[in-house]
Amino acid sequence: MILQKLVNGLLITIAALWLAALALYAFTDIDVLSFRRWEDVKLTGKPHRDRIPPSLAAMELENSHDPATDTSQYNTLLLHLVHQKPSAKWPVRTAYPLPGALLPYHRVVAFYGNLYSAQMGILGALPVDSMLKQLDEEVHKWKMADTCIPVMPALHYIVVTAQGNPGKDGKYRQRMPESEINKVLLLAAKAHAIVFLDVQVGLSTLTDELPLLEKYLARPDVHLGIDPEYSMKNQRPPCSSIGTFDAADINYAISWLTALVQQHHLPPKILVVHRFTQGMVTNYKNIHLTPEVQVVMNMDGFGDVARKKDSYQCWISGEPVQFTGFKLFYKNDIATGRHLMQPAEVLALYPQPVYIQYQ
Repeated sequence: MILQKLVNGLLITIAALWLAALALYAFTDIDVLSFRRWEDVKLTGKPHRDRIPPSLAAMELENSHDPATDTSQYNTLLLHLVHQKPSAKWPVRTAYPLPGALLPYHRVVAFYGNLYSAQMGILGALPVDSMLKQLDEEVHKWKMADTCIPVMPALHYIVVTAQGNPGKDGKYRQRMPESEINKVLLLAAKAHAIVFLDVQVGLSTLTDELPLLEKYLARPDVHLGIDPEYSMKNQRPPCSSIGTFDAADINYAISWLTALVQQHHLPPKILVVHRFTQGMVTNYKNIHLTPEVQVVMNMDGFGDVARKKDSYQCWISGEPVQFTGFKLFYKNDIATGRHLMQPAEVLALYPQPVYIQYQ
């Protein structure tokens, strides 16, 4: 009799819990009937039923990559990037990256900008379908120009934009809403592309801005860009002078990303640091690299070909960190230099950039 009462009580308890679960499922956004990890919610800040999946290209890369880093291919590709002519500076010798690293196994070709503005870059300058079509065309050009390195398309989205007005908190920057970030993630999935979230801190700091992006950067297909030009340590408004990051700032971004990779068991992150003057990055020799983060110093100055090459040779090639990038401006390069450099011209640089950005 006592056993029967215990069984009945247990059945009643189970039934009550089941009904409670059904009620929670019906009246909340959390699907407790699913056994998917809570990480699915953290990736976008929404329940997994609205989850934006990683792009197909990123998923294929993660799933197909060897469980161990291919060090032989890594070394071969580093030599390829320096035209088989290693020097005292290049290639930069560091610890091998963790498995799943994109660089130098791929060359990234990115479209840069913000969806709110046609003036900030190609990403927001064209209708979506036209923009993605043009990105695909540029990717094809780079594939044909260098058949040794596969090309990975990317959308480089300015997620924190420097502003001319101080705003309520006096930081001269604007954070993009989640709805806009999710639009970019969906576009990237459509284009089989990875995503870069770019931060222009204004009078804010990386320590204040990066943690707010954790749920996005915890995705395997989302990487980071930081722009010293708009880091106004002199407390002046952005664009009144050229800003700067010290090695300490870049090291913070590297260590923060390193911890994120370790916590979520992610493949290595790419960190793009923009630069076109010496003062934009100070104490570059003190930048500390880790196997979890691949650092790209990206030459993002515009002008005629000679000026762009000179900036690259002085502040990117001349002050080596790890990998290099090169920005091409559809409007400004042509307006000031009457020429948009083609893949073959960029590939003649020493070392070859592994990250190409179109604005």
